[in-house]
Amino acid sequence: MAFFSSAISILQTLVVAIGAGLAVWGVINLLEGYGNDNPGAKSQGIKQLMAGGGVALIGTQLVPLLANLFG
Repeated sequence: MAFFSSAISILQTLVVAIGAGLAVWGVINLLEGYGNDNPGAKSQGIKQLMAGGGVALIGTQLVPLLANLFG
């Protein structure tokens, strides 16, 4: 069972890291859109920022529930 809890912890870390990376990429696109006055880049940046936040939220809230589901 220790392997399973370790795997859940690693999965949570990976999902949060992917979400944070996506959010950072979204911020970069958003700032680039404001710098170049490009509405398309601003829109894409805000979408990526929100998606990254959602993925990070899933990593912090739902992935630990897997331990309770199978444990």
